[in-house]
Amino acid sequence: MNEPQAKQYCGLSEDSVWHYAELFGTPLFLIHQEQIQHQFHSLRQALPSQFAIHYSVKANPAPGVISQLLQLGAGLEIASAGEFNLAMQAGASAQQIIFAGPCKSRAELQLVVEQGIGQIHLESFEEIELISEIALAQQKVVSVAVRVNPLAQAAAGSMRMGGLPSPFGFDEEILESVLRRVEVAAGLNLIGIHQFAATQVLNADDLLRQWTHAIRLGHKFEEILNRPPTVIDVGGGLGIPLYAQDNPLDLHALAAGCKTLPSIPLNCQMVVEPGRFLLGPAGIYICKIAAVKRSREKLFLICDGGMHHHLAASGNLGQVIKRDYPVTVLERSNSGAEMQNAQICGPLCTPLDVLARSVQVQNPAVGDLVVVGQSGAYASTASPMHFLGHPAAAEVLLRTDSTTQILRTRGTSKNLVPCYSTES
Repeated sequence: MNEPQAKQYCGLSEDSVWHYAELFGTPLFLIHQEQIQHQFHSLRQALPSQFAIHYSVKANPAPGVISQLLQLGAGLEIASAGEFNLAMQAGASAQQIIFAGPCKSRAELQLVVEQGIGQIHLESFEEIELISEIALAQQKVVSVAVRVNPLAQAAAGSMRMGGLPSPFGFDEEILESVLRRVEVAAGLNLIGIHQFAATQVLNADDLLRQWTHAIRLGHKFEEILNRPPTVIDVGGGLGIPLYAQDNPLDLHALAAGCKTLPSIPLNCQMVVEPGRFLLGPAGIYICKIAAVKRSREKLFLICDGGMHHHLAASGNLGQVIKRDYPVTVLERSNSGAEMQNAQICGPLCTPLDVLARSVQVQNPAVGDLVVVGQSGAYASTASPMHFLGHPAAAEVLLRTDSTTQILRTRGTSKNLVPCYSTES
């Protein structure tokens, strides 16, 4: 098997893919612990020591996955009380967790403040008042950072999250008034700023430009308040190659560029919040061909899995121009047949349910497997798993000692989406 295929199967051989598909059934997500470790260590090596890595739980919130990142030394970033509870089930301490998100409810904030959350990132004036009220009621001091919607020059990537009118954070233009308001709010300890300008960034220079801007915001923080921030959070955004024309993020260039970043304020910790980068390459999605048919000379492979499990692979999670994830058909017998194009469809009654629009096959048959790479992040929990009543796929962690851990059991017609296993 050549190198691109090896990466596509998250380090597994074709025989191993067949083995696990037969052992656990399809549709199936496989997450490889060794690949998580590889991604984490590669990033850790590329970043200066002042950078802390906080795993963005939304990428894959299975407690069994979260626990792997905690063991590697990562902190966590969450966006809901649900993710907070999953993180705690995985063995995290509340102090290791950053809580972000544009609409945190009173009940959520009361919970995390009571438990001793590490940081809360502020995104509105209403939130400043609410957290201050909760802190006073609980007689606690809560560490907070201000999320900044940066100016346009700081944003780059396939999905910009800054530089435009946005529901996220405070516009950079009003940063001084926001900082002064938080500084005098009772019960709040203002420790720094949080900038998240874009996601799925594959160019190291773009990331470095964003990080440079965030550091400059940190110095602006110091100028306004006459004290340095203790945290500058640059957000996530580190991308992975999802489509044929994509090149992987050059970590060597990132490491070299970090040496040219502006000086970081004294005793200030930098925080990066990767999710997709750490988990995407560690997972594959496997489904089985249930029918092979032609319609007006076009070949269709109909599978038992589709967009209800993996919305991103179908192109319906923010894509404007639909492009295929890395998809391979594992055929039991190709009989030396000529290559032909096929479209891979799922079981749903909608033309949107397409996992690949053009895949090269030879002699596909019922029972053959379809493998979607880069599927460890933003897959099952970013998908409409209740749509049309098809059960959720099983999710399994492959440990480095060759044992397996069930992250989530397969759904049934009576329990479509079973809860994650709490085993860590």
